[in-house]
Amino acid sequence: MAEFDNQGYAPQDVGSQTRMDEGLRSYMLSVYNYMAVGIALTGVVSYMTFIYAVEQTAAGSILTPFGEMIYSSPLKWVIMFAPLGMVLLFAATSHKMSANMAQMVFWAFAVIMGLSLSSIFLRYTGTSISRVFFFTAASFAGLSLYGYTTKRNLSGWGSFLVMGLIGIIVASLVNMFFLQSSAMQWAISVIGVLVFAGLTAYDTQRIREVYQYVSHDAELVKHAAINGALSLYLDFINMFLMMLSLFGSND
Repeated sequence: MAEFDNQGYAPQDVGSQTRMDEGLRSYMLSVYNYMAVGIALTGVVSYMTFIYAVEQTAAGSILTPFGEMIYSSPLKWVIMFAPLGMVLLFAATSHKMSANMAQMVFWAFAVIMGLSLSSIFLRYTGTSISRVFFFTAASFAGLSLYGYTTKRNLSGWGSFLVMGLIGIIVASLVNMFFLQSSAMQWAISVIGVLVFAGLTAYDTQRIREVYQYVSHDAELVKHAAINGALSLYLDFINMFLMMLSLFGSND
């Protein structure tokens, strides 16, 4: 009887595992697709904002009235810190949102981030921005692949990486408003690259593991995919900015 039971249930177990694997691949593909579209949207908004904010003349580049408003007026502080405010708000309220609402908030966040990041075109050359972007993309892909495939449990990294992230935010604010030290900024950027590299692998593994808890509900799967995409999006953008600070060429 035991032999009969084993023969009868083994194919069903294999089928269930196959469906789980297929569902996981589809889920992770959704995460990366949301993330990629978000980054593309941020890039387009960032570049278009710069185009409308800066006018090229025979005497050189000058800010348009729109540029003066977003780069020189007090509004620049709102634009600079709006993405951080949105992330904190999303983290506090995302569990109350439907998946469709969370998706809309994610697209809105990508747009606002693009507006905030447009100032990098004032500081760095287009060539160095492109070079650092592709280098970041290659690094991110390798780190995320490691996080997805490794058998090592990366959960122990979590508290260390969060502490490092908080330290980077605090140090960046102190340096921005008080110290304004290039050496301090260099140290922040180096540590930041390491922290966000670790977060990329850690978040990828965490996002993958979440699937087993939400796989029974399509709405939860979509919601988890959007949350995961936001995490990886932030890892990518911040690692890009840290690398740009280290390797970007001033315009």
